[in-house]
Amino acid sequence: MKPLLTGKRILLGVTGSISAYKAATLASRLTQQGALVDVILTQNGSKLIGAAAFEGVTHRKCHTGCFECPWDWEQSHVTLGSKADLAIVAPCSANMLAKIAHGIADDKLSTTMLAVQCPVIIAPAMNVLMYENAATQANIAILRARGMEVIEPESGHLACGFAGKGRMPEPEDLLEIVLQKLAMDKVLLGKRVLVTAGATREAIDDVRCITNPSTGKMGYACAKAARMAGAEVTLISAPTSLKEPSGVHVLPVVSAQDMANAVFKEAENADIVIMAAAVSDFTPVKRELGKIHKTDAALQIELKHTTDILKGLGENKRPSQFLCGFCMETDALIARAKQKLEQKNLDMIVANDLSQPGCGFAGDTNGVTIITPQTMRTLEVADKLEIAIEIISAIAPFYAC
Repeated sequence: MKPLLTGKRILLGVTGSISAYKAATLASRLTQQGALVDVILTQNGSKLIGAAAFEGVTHRKCHTGCFECPWDWEQSHVTLGSKADLAIVAPCSANMLAKIAHGIADDKLSTTMLAVQCPVIIAPAMNVLMYENAATQANIAILRARGMEVIEPESGHLACGFAGKGRMPEPEDLLEIVLQKLAMDKVLLGKRVLVTAGATREAIDDVRCITNPSTGKMGYACAKAARMAGAEVTLISAPTSLKEPSGVHVLPVVSAQDMANAVFKEAENADIVIMAAAVSDFTPVKRELGKIHKTDAALQIELKHTTDILKGLGENKRPSQFLCGFCMETDALIARAKQKLEQKNLDMIVANDLSQPGCGFAGDTNGVTIITPQTMRTLEVADKLEIAIEIISAIAPFYAC
């Protein structure tokens, strides 16, 4: 995937938490996305991980103290704080959290945070008792009231031997939050986007179903991209093993009828609807109770059509609503996609050629053709998030802020 943070300056503060080792991975991921990452490592943090680790992955100096020997006079605490596009303290100890909340400036990181002019993300990591302490919770409330984003720590086994809330989120989860902040212009700010994803399941009996190989990756990528563009996103998801995208409201469903019920309800308040789910076209006429045993099994299952959700959306589409469908075919792709675009009253359709290498179900890449009544554009095979960003970017001119 091409770098999404090219040229962005990110200030990464690392404090004295055992989770400091995760920060090196985060610094690496941010750098791989093209960001210029300036790391400030506190004295306590340096007891757990060395500056060389951060310099090795960012190819930039790791700052450790207010009176360190300067290698670039512009890299002062004021410059680091004022020039950053985003500041993230991960992990943030209870001590540093309190310093930032109350304006204490007695080391490089706390001093720099007083000069920060950009959005701030705080990822607390500490013992569960320390996190739940009234003083810590009061400090978190102060930071949130100032507009800083404080990420809830994860629950689980802690290094101190306790179990509970206090673990720093994984670097990939923090990277997703950073991408939401910086990767795209907020062209859909204030817009409500509804996305569907995954493969519906049509029950034959209590243990068997009819489904398809869709993993939901394309739909989840569209939800992430819409969120990155500033939209309020609801994702209606059929069963999948994917992790819920950060900042996205997820509604789980199972069957095509479940999907239809949820979509028709949520679409009433949506500005943009993106139907990326692989919804079953057929469902058994009768669902057997319990498990059908081999000795009792019929050799035929009678099927009926499921609700055509996309057609229903097109028939009831508001004048101000944008409707995007997906079309997956093994032959006559463009012709079938254009026919579907017209027949179902869509504003856009994304045509996916299953016969093309690197496209289709399960994989991390895709190649599509984006079709509107006036235009047609074919995208080369790329990471699904990259494809999703292009889809959202194609929608934006029709529905930009």
